[in-house]
Amino acid sequence: MSIDKSGIKLGVDVGGTFTDFLMVSSDGQVHIGKSLTTGEDPSQGVLAGTEDILKNNGHSAQDLQAFVHGTTVATNIILTRRGAKVGMLTTRGFRDTLDIQEKVKYDIYDLGIDYPEPLIPPHMRVEIDERVTKDGKVLAPLDEDQVIAAGNHLVEKGARALLVCFLHSYSQPGHEQQAVAVLKKAFPNLVVSCSSDISPDLGEFTRFATSSINMYIRPRVENYLREMEAELKRQGLKPACDMMLSTGATADFKKAGELPIRLIESGPAAGAIAAAYYGTLCGIDNLIAFDMGGTTAKACVIDHGKPAINYDHFEVARVHRFKKGSGIPLKAPSIDMIEIGAGGGSIARIDQIGLLKVGPDSAESNPGPACYGLGGTEPTVTDANLALGYLDGGFFLGGKMQLGTELAQGAISRLAGSLSVDTIRAAWGIHEVVSESMAAAARTHLLEKGRDARKYAMFAFGGSGPVHACRVARNLGIKTVICALGAGTLSALGLLLAPTAFDFVHTDVAHLSDCNLDEVQKFFHDSEVRGRQLLSAAQVAPDAVHVTRFVELRYAGQGYEVGVMLPAGINDDALRTAIVDLFEAEYERLYGRVEKSKIIETVKWRVVVSGPAGNIRISHSMLEGDAKPALKGSRPAYFPEIGGFIDTKVYDRYSMAPGFTLEGPAVVEEKESTAVVPPGWSGQVDDYSNLVLKYQGLSST
Repeated sequence: MSIDKSGIKLGVDVGGTFTDFLMVSSDGQVHIGKSLTTGEDPSQGVLAGTEDILKNNGHSAQDLQAFVHGTTVATNIILTRRGAKVGMLTTRGFRDTLDIQEKVKYDIYDLGIDYPEPLIPPHMRVEIDERVTKDGKVLAPLDEDQVIAAGNHLVEKGARALLVCFLHSYSQPGHEQQAVAVLKKAFPNLVVSCSSDISPDLGEFTRFATSSINMYIRPRVENYLREMEAELKRQGLKPACDMMLSTGATADFKKAGELPIRLIESGPAAGAIAAAYYGTLCGIDNLIAFDMGGTTAKACVIDHGKPAINYDHFEVARVHRFKKGSGIPLKAPSIDMIEIGAGGGSIARIDQIGLLKVGPDSAESNPGPACYGLGGTEPTVTDANLALGYLDGGFFLGGKMQLGTELAQGAISRLAGSLSVDTIRAAWGIHEVVSESMAAAARTHLLEKGRDARKYAMFAFGGSGPVHACRVARNLGIKTVICALGAGTLSALGLLLAPTAFDFVHTDVAHLSDCNLDEVQKFFHDSEVRGRQLLSAAQVAPDAVHVTRFVELRYAGQGYEVGVMLPAGINDDALRTAIVDLFEAEYERLYGRVEKSKIIETVKWRVVVSGPAGNIRISHSMLEGDAKPALKGSRPAYFPEIGGFIDTKVYDRYSMAPGFTLEGPAVVEEKESTAVVPPGWSGQVDDYSNLVLKYQGLSST
């Protein structure tokens, strides 16, 4: 696999368990690395791994022409509640908005229902005299003396960041901006921001919650990125460092640090971008990207070669991991994906009613699964896969890390005793529970989108993805699974494929027939000019800039919007007509009907200004087809549909040249991942070094 030789590029993706490195050298070769994530300070692992992959291939940081990073740092700060102490200034009467929430019960039968605690506690919120209507009219002016007094009060209580959240600031941000200016002058050493700069959206609870998350994680994320970039610069790095955003685009470290809420789905977004790229390469427009790593598994639907962008809110810090509504809402654009299950490090246990459950808690990288030999004692998915013969304990990470089969079996045996089954039956139960739960979650996600899983191929990646992909696919009725070469580090490749992009938002709730299109066109124009300026500063050529416009609409009285992309070059009444047609078509696709008699409202206008995607071409230079045979040997692996443990052929992924074929059961190994091919499946390596697996059905004999 090789890429254009315009310069050395490095993608680094930090996951909950592993950190992945993918470097494209100046001679066009792709070099891959993988190491355990350094949990307390992930930057240590990033810097050490960067130095190693460069040094091992005869390079230094001075040779890098691009450094792109994806990380779970923002998410981990929220989950561990280790963010900054934030003080909030809000409109009088709205101090308790974060506590009142929307009061929607996510489980109507739970009498003791729990919600996540707000990141800014009540004693760190102060009310200010000011008021603006939803139409932007000032009812009560801002009292600047109160703003300074509130700031002093919050700083005395330990605030290290100040957030201004006023009512209806999406319509008229003047008071918020005025308060921010006052606070920055009075407290120049504090981080200060406002909700209209972070999330200028309708709905005060979601806007306040999103803004509080941003300010809670911002100081630590900014410090993390600032120190990492400074160290890389000390090592000789010349270009700016870029971060992968949740939308699948990139931004420099400074801009990413100011809005860290846009980094929450950083790593998974990179994987979806890589999957879409491979789908286009192979001529498959409709894919389900299945990413299973060490901590979680996620799925993304790719239609017509592009992952959808979700502009509605999603949730973080859920009280119950898979219960929608049990987390803190975060409204920031992201690639539309769903967490569908556990990862390799997820822990198996017996629940309160005696059923086998896997996850959501994970052993992560420290102590890790029992088989790592680092102190973990609880059985995990990786332990089960090792006990079933799917993994080679001597070839994990290409032999860099040894796995202990006896340690895995010992951990599982304790669980097996509680289930009154033998160790192998318990291990198979863990494997099956994970595969079926992921299929069930993905099936629900697809049905909610009006999609039929049987019409899709599955693209599997991540360290654990190819191990479970065929089982998950069959449970969904999918008959084609694609595993790319280097599947275990594919998200790091996605980092190098992403374009630099900026998006701009204008909230304006109005009847479509009455909305001021002159004002909208001015917003479109000003946003495009600003976006082009930012891209020019990022060295993007003017003729490579792409501008896309969107509008979010609803029927009057509804609480949720439907987004549509606007055609270029249409203005005024023709634009209104086009919007009606697009909205009704999308509404009917989603809900099966339209309401011709209802009034259509605009809620939000959006402009996305982006540069070109990474220029990557695939060859086969990583393959060793002429050097050694593809068949490495065989070992017992567990396939209950044909009798249990079967002597199973094991193949070397790097020796499987295009055109190579195999029949299941089989195991295909590469350094960072393993593909398990169950009975009834066959495989062939295509022209792009992908292993394409097809379900043929079990032989009647």
